[in-house]
Amino acid sequence: MSSADLRRFGVAVGHATDVAGATGCTVVRGEHGPLRGACAVFGRATGTRELALLEPGHLVDRVDAILMSGGSAYGLSAADGVMRWMEERGRGFPVGAGVVPIVPGAVLFDLLPLGRFDARPTPQMGYDACAAAVTHDIAEGSVGAGTGLTVGKVLGATGAMKGGIGVATVEANGAAAGAIAAVNAFGDVCDAAGQVIAGARRDGAFAGTERVLAERGLAGAFGEGHNTTIAVVIVDGVLDALALRGVARAAGAALHRRVRPAGSLVDGDVIFALCPLSGEAADPVRAEMLAVLALEQAIERAVRAAVGRDGVAGLAG
Repeated sequence: MSSADLRRFGVAVGHATDVAGATGCTVVRGEHGPLRGACAVFGRATGTRELALLEPGHLVDRVDAILMSGGSAYGLSAADGVMRWMEERGRGFPVGAGVVPIVPGAVLFDLLPLGRFDARPTPQMGYDACAAAVTHDIAEGSVGAGTGLTVGKVLGATGAMKGGIGVATVEANGAAAGAIAAVNAFGDVCDAAGQVIAGARRDGAFAGTERVLAERGLAGAFGEGHNTTIAVVIVDGVLDALALRGVARAAGAALHRRVRPAGSLVDGDVIFALCPLSGEAADPVRAEMLAVLALEQAIERAVRAAVGRDGVAGLAG
């Protein structure tokens, strides 16, 4: 199973990209039907929709799709297109006369510095992302919700680097987890050894965002409130709503290992978790650990794919 192969999970991922406007959206949906969903919020500058229905005990027991969108709060309108695609296929929460598709989502601020401020994902882009969704060979880097993303902004836009979207899976002794991460972090992104691989640069070297913040706070920083890492983690066994929320919360460890700092005052970090509605039960603790490992890899792949695709080390070359 390759890193961008989610066939095992019954999950498809689709992108819609506005290259000229440097924005886009990504939809994570069930390949053939709904999934159980949960979420955990880590950042303090979020833009979201329909998170309340992911709480354990809520009447709605399913998720039809998760939207990850650029455009800040404007990008939430892309969910209208996702709902239209689902309704046309009779997919959604049954309400007698029809269905209501359940599409939670979160947004990323990409209105600056790469694209046009008036370029935002539209309902048609949400529809197109649904239609384009695939279970394997999923594009990564500067595509979909990853198109206009940046990381390492504490020293201003000229010292920042490209962010993007990454996909990864981890398997161990017959169980597996997958992750999709859209990385638009205020802080630096690190590899497994803790070394910065993308982040704020000064005089040709990484400055260390946490060190800069400790020395002077946010003074002179670009992008206050313009940052977010959104992730979706998926496990291949059935969990109840409370255990699945535990997976989303546990996956926050990946954020704090790979993004420094994560969940800050100026980040809108959100992690969604998905699992099947029926089938073999998953071990909750094992599912949590696998989700952490998958999300760590997805975060790293997001920035490595974005830098490689653009062919430059950072926004200023």
